[in-house]
Amino acid sequence: MFGHDPEFGSGDGDLNIQLFGLSTLHKATNNFSVNNKLGKGGFGLVYKGVLEDGQVIPVKRLSTTSAQGLQEFKNEVISISKLQHRNLVKLLGYCVEGAEKMLIYEYMSNKSLDSFLFGPKLKCQLFIDETQRELLDWPARYHIINRIARGLLYLHQDSRLRIIHRDLKASNILLDSDMNPKISDFGLARTFGSNQIVANTKRVAGTDGYMAPEYATRGIFSIKSDVYSFGVLVLEIACGEKNTKFVCKEHCDTLIGHVSLAW
Repeated sequence: MFGHDPEFGSGDGDLNIQLFGLSTLHKATNNFSVNNKLGKGGFGLVYKGVLEDGQVIPVKRLSTTSAQGLQEFKNEVISISKLQHRNLVKLLGYCVEGAEKMLIYEYMSNKSLDSFLFGPKLKCQLFIDETQRELLDWPARYHIINRIARGLLYLHQDSRLRIIHRDLKASNILLDSDMNPKISDFGLARTFGSNQIVANTKRVAGTDGYMAPEYATRGIFSIKSDVYSFGVLVLEIACGEKNTKFVCKEHCDTLIGHVSLAW
């Protein structure tokens, strides 16, 4: 069954993605076993699943305590199902059954970029696993930055819908087996009309350290908001330090502040 569900109303049109049954996902994830847990985000827990045909899938399960709700869930399904780009994570399907709401994506075997950039440290080593460290050499970092930029350009300019992501950050960049990055998590994304360049919201949602000042303080967002987040991300990729966790006791308490003064 594809894209026919009363939760989405009649105005959204048919979605060219699969509607999964809850029993199928219970079986795929071994009843959402803790051993199948891949991670956790604002949406809820993410589990690894294996379908009957052997296909590996990550399943994002909306938590009842999540700050994101039905609207964000619908927003992600509708937005990302209409987007096709090699640097965007592909949405395979969704599940809406009873109180359960889940998203099913293509599997990205190297998980998220933040696990490489900000993984556990040992003394002066950036990574515990030297093999993992070698995967993120300078050519690899340049490649990741370049491909994220391509995905962002597609969202802002080349897709038939102009999408403002509003939550671009290291944990929302997933890496495939060849270390190719893909932008994920479109729960906060907003669609702009062809002539629209800026919008305002009373509900500011995003991640500290990545939000542009005008968005964080006044709720004003635009393409520039994503570009600001991308700039923070580029700094983090280059330095291997998280913006909000970087501390320079002499003059600032963020990576952006340190770089601004050094510049």
